[in-house]
Amino acid sequence: VVVHGGGPQISTMLDRLGIESEFRGGLRVTTPEAMDVVRMVLVGQVQRELVGLINEHGPLAVGCSGEDAGLFTATTTGTVVDGEEVDLGLVGEVTHVRPESVLDLIEAGRIPVVSSVAPDVHGLVHNVNADSAAAALAVALEAEKLLVLTDVEGLYLDWPDSDDVIGEIGPEALAEILPTLASGMIPKMSACLQAVEQGVPRATVVDGREPHAVLLELFTNEGVGTQVLPGVETKTRKARDSQ
Repeated sequence: VVVHGGGPQISTMLDRLGIESEFRGGLRVTTPEAMDVVRMVLVGQVQRELVGLINEHGPLAVGCSGEDAGLFTATTTGTVVDGEEVDLGLVGEVTHVRPESVLDLIEAGRIPVVSSVAPDVHGLVHNVNADSAAAALAVALEAEKLLVLTDVEGLYLDWPDSDDVIGEIGPEALAEILPTLASGMIPKMSACLQAVEQGVPRATVVDGREPHAVLLELFTNEGVGTQVLPGVETKTRKARDSQ
């Protein structure tokens, strides 16, 4: 199962249409006008591209979104910046998952490609973080593993003062350091923590720039990236760039 976002593509389209992008606390403020663009880009562009790439290897992938078959239900969320609550507009978090449609696709031998938009209980569509949506879906599917792709090698032990990458970390240790992480890593590591705390056996942040990173993580003993799983001591390794 693939769950995707599309932040750069959304920003490009908003700029092309002359719609201003505002970020507060690292999160996009999503007006109704911007939400139309988010929905169009995620479902109509990024999802289509991913489905097409997968289907180059066979008629496997089927696109859907959090709106389809009641897959996701979202609740509006804000954020806190400098101690003050900030309204982010149509930004939500997934609070309920109905996985039956995804399970049906898996049973039929298909690969669901899920866009990270979701309606609230009144049908108002929200922009939801793809990492947290993937974690919620992994929990609902009782998945064996959650893989979160990013553009760094993993979670660094003491960035930028150290190039040591954390190979394994337990949920308790991760929860302790989570507030100190760089803003870009917080939603990804939060998704891993959410998944593991709610029953997924392991979750890993993987460098999507590395060729075959997903295969290396799934089918090698050492794996790649930073893995979150219960009952382990924190283990580190040198970043590949320094080796």
